[in-house]
Amino acid sequence: MNNESAEVESTTTKRVHDQAPSEMFGNFMRSGWISSDLPALEPLEVVTYAYARRQALSAAFAGIRLVLPSGNSKVRANDTDYIYRPDSAFVYYSGVQGSDATEDAVLVMEPLADGGHETFLYIHPRSTRDTDAFYRDTHYGELWVGRRYTLNEAQSRYQIATRKVSDLKEFLAGKPALVLRGSDRMVDAEVAVHPRDEEFMIFVSEQRLTKDEYEVREMQRAVDATGFGFNDVILTLPAAAEHPRGERIIEGAFYGRARLEGHGVGYNTIAASGSHACVLHWTRNDGPVQHGELILLDAGIEVDSFYTADITRTLPISGKFSPAQRALYMLVYEAQLAGFAAVKPGAIFSDINKACQAVLAKGLADMGVLTVSAEES
Repeated sequence: MNNESAEVESTTTKRVHDQAPSEMFGNFMRSGWISSDLPALEPLEVVTYAYARRQALSAAFAGIRLVLPSGNSKVRANDTDYIYRPDSAFVYYSGVQGSDATEDAVLVMEPLADGGHETFLYIHPRSTRDTDAFYRDTHYGELWVGRRYTLNEAQSRYQIATRKVSDLKEFLAGKPALVLRGSDRMVDAEVAVHPRDEEFMIFVSEQRLTKDEYEVREMQRAVDATGFGFNDVILTLPAAAEHPRGERIIEGAFYGRARLEGHGVGYNTIAASGSHACVLHWTRNDGPVQHGELILLDAGIEVDSFYTADITRTLPISGKFSPAQRALYMLVYEAQLAGFAAVKPGAIFSDINKACQAVLAKGLADMGVLTVSAEES
């Protein structure tokens, strides 16, 4: 079969106002378009790393089918969806990045008789302009949502054999497999629960804990981008202080940088001014930002490879700390340094936490904030 001519099968629910177009209109819509072919696509840098990750996964689960969905889209309201973000494990093993990531894709690792696995990437290929789906399918049609890769283009980009996701249900029917569950309704329904599903999930999670050199570079890119976002926020502080929803101005400045530098924010931004900073997950960000107070910003940019940073900083709205604010700020900073010093091979999270707590307890006791000694606390 010629992959270039593969069509998307529409899954859009027909409504009472949907009408079949006339033959003349259909012919008009399908004809006269200039070529939208892409130049030859080079494999992404991540391809070799994703292949090595799949090899390790294959060795751990020899002789059994492995299924890793990217996940379905999530409806925001009516016919609008949230910006799509694929499952992290799917990204890790496939290498799919940025706006190339589309809903319902599934990575399948098919066991081979002589050992190892053959990998297939199931996707919605583009709805070419010689099809009715191009202009009638509001969910996948190219006129509605833009161009996607053909099967051949995706295969060139990710170096994985690529198939239509519309064929996946029949392929999976009645076959045992290990599945990362909870992100794709069709896959969860078609593949029976396997006693090793939990083992599979745990292995995938633990494999992702050890970062390869590509991941380290991408995490640094995310940190650098997030730093730019914090600089943007600092520039908006005067304007934020003059607006009744100043926290929203700060949130918006950071979000703008996130969309410029990558996929978006890695999590909902916390822009908490004054007493809002004492709310651990303040994401409403609808309060004022007042001169003389502080703003706590907890934010991270997720780059196109879907790695994110996570940085928290406290800034003086007026550009300068009061003596009391500076004393507390420096205490937290010293606790942070103590935590860094406690990080070493073999250390556990509680060791690092205790190092920070010891500095904070002593400092708060010296300030008279604690009503007991640091040792008693």
